[in-house]
Amino acid sequence: MRRHPWRASLALVLSGVLLLDQLFPPPIPRDGPGLMVVARDGSPLRAWPDSDGVWRFPTTTGKVSARYLDALLTYEDRWFYWHPGINPIAMLRAAWQWSVNGRIVSGGSTLTMQVARAIEPVPRSLRGKLRQVARALQLEARLSKREILTLYLNHAPMGGIVEGVEMASRSYLGKSAGQLSAAEAALLVVLPQAPSRLRPDRHPALAQNARDKVLRRMAQLGHWRQAEVDDALIEQVGANPPRLAWLAPLAAERLHQARGNGATVVRSTLDRDMQVTLERMLSDRVAQLPRFVSMAALVMDSKSMEILAYAGSADFQDARRFSHVDMVRGIRSPGSTLKPFLYAMALDDGIVHSESLLADTPQSFGGYDPGNFQASFSGPVSVSEALQRSLNVPAVDLLERIGPARFAARLSSAGLRLRLPKDASPNLSIILGGAGTSLEELVGAYRSLAAGGMAGTPRITPDAPVREARMMSAGAAFIIRSILEGGGHPDQPFVESDTSGVRLAWKTGTSYGFRDAWALGVAGPYTMGVWIGRPDGTPNPGFFGANIAAPLLQQIALAMPRAAAAPRGRPAEVTSATICWPLGSAANITAPAHCHASRSAWILNGTIPPTLPDRLRARSLLETAWFDPVSGLRTTPACNPAAQAREVARWPSLLEAWLPAAQRQQRGLTSWSPDCQQGGSVGSIKLMGLKNGSRLKAAPGQGQIVVTLDAVGGSGTHYWLLDGQQTANGSRTASQAFSLTAAGPHTISVVDGAGHYDSVVFEVDRL
Repeated sequence: MRRHPWRASLALVLSGVLLLDQLFPPPIPRDGPGLMVVARDGSPLRAWPDSDGVWRFPTTTGKVSARYLDALLTYEDRWFYWHPGINPIAMLRAAWQWSVNGRIVSGGSTLTMQVARAIEPVPRSLRGKLRQVARALQLEARLSKREILTLYLNHAPMGGIVEGVEMASRSYLGKSAGQLSAAEAALLVVLPQAPSRLRPDRHPALAQNARDKVLRRMAQLGHWRQAEVDDALIEQVGANPPRLAWLAPLAAERLHQARGNGATVVRSTLDRDMQVTLERMLSDRVAQLPRFVSMAALVMDSKSMEILAYAGSADFQDARRFSHVDMVRGIRSPGSTLKPFLYAMALDDGIVHSESLLADTPQSFGGYDPGNFQASFSGPVSVSEALQRSLNVPAVDLLERIGPARFAARLSSAGLRLRLPKDASPNLSIILGGAGTSLEELVGAYRSLAAGGMAGTPRITPDAPVREARMMSAGAAFIIRSILEGGGHPDQPFVESDTSGVRLAWKTGTSYGFRDAWALGVAGPYTMGVWIGRPDGTPNPGFFGANIAAPLLQQIALAMPRAAAAPRGRPAEVTSATICWPLGSAANITAPAHCHASRSAWILNGTIPPTLPDRLRARSLLETAWFDPVSGLRTTPACNPAAQAREVARWPSLLEAWLPAAQRQQRGLTSWSPDCQQGGSVGSIKLMGLKNGSRLKAAPGQGQIVVTLDAVGGSGTHYWLLDGQQTANGSRTASQAFSLTAAGPHTISVVDGAGHYDSVVFEVDRL
């Protein structure tokens, strides 16, 4: 048998090659630690370099402009799909040109060889070229042509720390590689040949000459029409230094910290255009704020709960404003922003309707004495007025009846968790900001006003779970939104606040010491919120929700795209009815004499609850009173056997002092007869210096009467009222002077910090 020793030698060589290939495999790059956070449309928001400090945005052949791929394969490697990684003819031609001209005229490297050099740089020497050839052959043996081309698209050197066509396109041209013109495609094709020398931001003339060479080659070979090339040749090359404009930097940082292992691209729910708009609005306002004040804003799609715009700080470049502190997630005092949920809970509990009578008067709740932001009181107010004007005392009154722990539990179950000091339990102060929460949780809670009472957890990635929880009934959500949007008047048509057509239901809040200014609301398909303050908690005197946060919220609502919102039909359980004060009952079942004032109210589940029980006197608001048949003044059978009985509707004790004398007489609350003084005060405070029923006359030539009264007893601050109107902020003075310039009946009242009062009714003769 004849032997063929060359076969054994060939087998030995092949075995050695295979062994070397296995021992020294090519360093095919895998997903590295670099990261790109992108908007919902795939456009980049913020990037992080890989471990080598390289900026790269992963792409594929299907996402790159067809012009670019055509120019790349035509100009760089026309035989890419046919050769095994090296092109011997091209290499021989390049070697011959080099030997004849003494310089490199044309390159002999294929795209595969360029990929090999990109993933494993080698010296420009014969040894380095041989190593590059070997790596190219290894790549061809392991990868498909599409995979090799994808490696080139992502690793081609583009100047400085920029690699890959997508990152180069966004860095130099400000657009995706899928949107390249013919001139731009040619520029990015030629750039890797000499990435430092041809950088368009540093050497635009050299870059343009190289680009034009590619364009003319494409026309010569018939790939592009001459007219198209002529137009492309007119374009001037120019670019900014490779610097990515960051959008939503703190949202991106949040996703960067939470990314899964191996992720190189994290897709967010953010809308790029809305994000740009939001950041521009904050940038325009930041110069008006004190040096260390920051801002945060959040816009969420109410239906999907996807976050569309996210600004965690006022200016990410300004460290003085705590730029890296994300106040979307910061825990702060919410001020009065929780009040809508309290009133909704009271509606669902059936203890109030939208026009229930509440007392905005000085009150003490077990030693807790809340006041209003304006340091004054309004007396009788409705639920809708108390919520719209953000009055504190009525809210604390309701919270005491509902229970702070129960209210906090409702909020927590709906995703709004109140942070309290260690070992503390919910108390009455939580409704005025005596706890902590975040802008993100508040926006999720306010979503209930636009989603039939369902609160939700804002979602920042498309694959985030959908979490909803019941905050209030659909009926309560409708009523509360109606109040915050236009006052909650069923008998009045909604009036737009401007010509924009945007219906914004909003609520503000200010924390203790002006540390936090809030505004939250729903408009169209969006739920949005704004926070303004110092992240370190330093007070900002004069900064409160209504004057600093609300205007920004309103501007954001106007600036957002007009998208169709879900139809807002009135829930079947919501109806309207006319009710009467002070009893709170329906007008059609209330005697005319007992209906001192009628109001149109929203009613939930057909229930019209009566006015809340009197805090100071355990009595019904309907009671039998005795009157002198001659004078019409109050008396008793013991004082006057001829006294006549009449059933009268009484106002809650806390409110009687706030009724002017004329209204008191009209409503059957006349003063006591001098022959039967009973002391009209409730509690332990007494007015001295003037008797009930007195008639006062001015001295000759004087156009006014000055009356000075003293208050004996009482506790805490004294509040003085003339004809139902508070005359000054509360003080501890027990004496007050009144200047009277109008003739007729008058009432002067004093109310102490616990709500106890005394009144004196008198008349001033014609001045």
